Amino acid sequence: MAFELPALPYATDALEPHIDKATMEIHHGKHHQAYVTNLNKALEGKPEANSSIEDIIKNISQHPAAVRNNGGGHYNHSLFWNILGPNKGGAPSGDLAKAIDDAFGSFDALKTKISEAGATRFGSGWAWLSVGADKKLVVSSTPNQDNPLMDVAEVKGTPILGIDVWEHAYYLKYQNKRPDYLAAVWNVINWDAVAELYKKAL
Repeated sequence: MAFELPALPYATDALEPHIDKATMEIHHGKHHQAYVTNLNKALEGKPEANSSIEDIIKNISQHPAAVRNNGGGHYNHSLFWNILGPNKGGAPSGDLAKAIDDAFGSFDALKTKISEAGATRFGSGWAWLSVGADKKLVVSSTPNQDNPLMDVAEVKGTPILGIDVWEHAYYLKYQNKRPDYLAAVWNVINWDAVAELYKKAL
């Protein structure tokens, strides 16, 4: 089965004014679509074409660069769309909020840590909140389309929140002001979706 571009769970203008409609249209319809198309090309005729994207990502060191880049792009963006949402933001609650307090001291401290991870990532990449093997939360960043699920990641874990810091994620609205984008994105984080991923990762 070929991989397919997942539909956005909301309209392309639903995250305005924090993430603009034009960026969403290009980011989802062009960039993510290209990762899917190129991943399918890279896997054509190979048995892994029938594997889940998670299985491919977990063993990424066994694959060529085209699978690493495009498979990572597909996995990362599929997660990204789902942890964003209109009229979201606010703060996490329940078990996730407790785990954040245990790991980082406070929700504000977590936001600072993730924003710093994203702002200081040289070039293109991602900032992550993941559940480590010890079931504790950890913040990290990865280059390009790598992620903590990959066997090549410096900090390994199951991602539950990822923030795209490639220029194509923010440049139309924020130009070179990545920290402004990182501050705005908290207004559209869907903490219910993140909490669901947290529960599954335990």
